Amino acid sequence: MNLKSKPFYLNDSDIQWVNKTLAGMSEEEKIGQLFCLITYTDDEKYLKSLAADLKVGGVMTRTMSLPEIVNTVTHLQRNAKVPMLISANLEAGLNQACYEGTRVGCQMGIAATNDKQYATALARIIGEEASALGINWAFAPIIDIDYNFRNPITNTRTFGSDVETVASFGKAYVEEVQKHGIAASIKHFPGDGVDERDQHLLASVNSLSAEEWDESYGYVYRTCIDAGAKTVMVGHIMQPAYSKALNPELKDDEIMPGLIAPELLNGLLRGKLGFNGLIVTDSTTMAGMGTVMPREKAVPLTIASGCDMFLFTKNLEEDFAFMTAGVKSGVISQERLDEAVTRILALKASLKLHEKSNIPDEHAARQTVGCAEHKAVAREVADKSITLVKSEKGVLPISPNKYKRVLVYKKEGAANAFGGGIAAGTCDRFIEKLRAQGFAVDVFVPDGGWEGMAKPVREVYDKYDLILYLVALATKSNQTVVRIEWAEPMGADVPVFMNSVPTIMISFENPYHLLDAPRIKTYINTYGGTDEIQNELMKKLTGKSAFTGKSPVDAFCGKWDTKL
Repeated sequence: MNLKSKPFYLNDSDIQWVNKTLAGMSEEEKIGQLFCLITYTDDEKYLKSLAADLKVGGVMTRTMSLPEIVNTVTHLQRNAKVPMLISANLEAGLNQACYEGTRVGCQMGIAATNDKQYATALARIIGEEASALGINWAFAPIIDIDYNFRNPITNTRTFGSDVETVASFGKAYVEEVQKHGIAASIKHFPGDGVDERDQHLLASVNSLSAEEWDESYGYVYRTCIDAGAKTVMVGHIMQPAYSKALNPELKDDEIMPGLIAPELLNGLLRGKLGFNGLIVTDSTTMAGMGTVMPREKAVPLTIASGCDMFLFTKNLEEDFAFMTAGVKSGVISQERLDEAVTRILALKASLKLHEKSNIPDEHAARQTVGCAEHKAVAREVADKSITLVKSEKGVLPISPNKYKRVLVYKKEGAANAFGGGIAAGTCDRFIEKLRAQGFAVDVFVPDGGWEGMAKPVREVYDKYDLILYLVALATKSNQTVVRIEWAEPMGADVPVFMNSVPTIMISFENPYHLLDAPRIKTYINTYGGTDEIQNELMKKLTGKSAFTGKSPVDAFCGKWDTKL
């Protein structure tokens, strides 16, 4: 562990602080540093308990208002003996931590611009806004590869399915965000996006061969590690080929997900890929760890196996007790405990947390967070990312003169828990924009009617000039699929009129909906449903702006009929 080398680059003074701080810690304080917990509140009593009583190494903030974030960071840092890591999921923008923050664009939307400068712009805006609020650790970028269109979690959170794009855009994010004093965390090692199952619900599988992994995920991780990524987040994901290659004695039922697989953490990540930074687990509240072994065993094994920080707890007192028991029993050796805490302190020193106050200034933050320049970049990303996947000749552009009477079919679900691009009412907001343009809009409502009792198709032919499908179905935790479920009775809202009435489908999030509507002739992906995106979409639909986005994935899902 060379603290002077990549990615910490500590000087003698930094190293002296690390060593002195470690030497002055009790065993209890060292165990506290292993934990990165979570807060949904700026309650001073709760935050003081985390910082002063438990002495945790870091805290992740869920989305709050700007004053609440400022209060949260202030309470934590003022009560901490050792400066704290303050983290957030910053994949699409600071809106994932602060309501007033800028959502620049989900990673797939950034990739759809086909211009790496927007990955840099995403990281710059996140870096400027996060540092203004005292946030110093981005749980981003996601460098998973969206190989499997059925995966319900990776999806628009990724830079797509092209290895070179994921590597180059991920590298650009890492290099830029760390210029602003924000540690990047590349995730989710050893790589999501191959399996179609959700690691929140089970230990999923990266089933590539070792050679295939080297050429894809290995290449991406090496690129971002070489770019100086300070941290890696390890997921509830198994990589059987590499586990067996590195430890041939392993039986199938002994293969573990990355966060408790020493051969992947030490042999692959630290050894073959040469990563010298901090390793943090993904959320340990996810079921992926619980499905493979008892929690009392798994908790200390994450650190014993090679992770340096433990993200969240299921039960605060119980998980602290499990970790403490692991140290007392020797599951976590004193050498391994000191090594993990040294890396935690080294990360803090590399961010110069020991040399500054770390207390945000609310007035100054308001000048940066959600500022006009940042919003302008978000509009630019929206303009350049919206993708016309299929287009029937003569249907576009649309106007009230051409298509006065519009029938809208809405297909929507819960808000996006990750990128903030889909919120309640996404479809309704776009319907209001259509009406403001002068379109007469009716929204489809299933009316019953089984065999022999359905309304005549002529009622649709004669009444409407255009049919619009607005689909807002987003990725979220604990969701097994992101698919369109058609209405009863008998798929009442399935697209069946596109051969008689001009029909357009717009997906505000998931780019793969042609799978469920293959014969739609005009199909658009927007990678979000924010006002910036919807305004740019309207310009393109009405011919005031050209479609320039390039799909970062196969929107046809490998099916021949989706191209008809």
